[in-house]
Amino acid sequence: MILVAMGAVPGALIRWQAAGVYFGDGDNVVVNVAGAFILGLLVGRGVDARWQLLVGTGFCGSLTTFSAWMVDCVVLIAAGQWLQAAGLLGITLGLGLGFGALGVLLGRLLRRPRPSQSP
Repeated sequence: MILVAMGAVPGALIRWQAAGVYFGDGDNVVVNVAGAFILGLLVGRGVDARWQLLVGTGFCGSLTTFSAWMVDCVVLIAAGQWLQAAGLLGITLGLGLGFGALGVLLGRLLRRPRPSQSP
């Protein structure tokens, strides 16, 4: 629980700063894609459970914004901006999947070889 909380605080603070302060309307895309990359990197590296709790669950969990992303899409649809809503969905999904995959690949490349176990 402590590891998740320690990761969640900086993730939430960065998310709060990204909410229109630095990225304007594109903040959801930026933090979601960054979170996908970081989480992919952790998975690719095969980090131990403590790092998964601290960075994966805590930091990435509070950084990324699935609910805000969905509400942004609903607001666009309600305003009759179907094309923009579809674009936001497509861009975020496409970039998120791409950067998640890139993170996994990079993590695997950076993975330390496990010591071989001799009998």
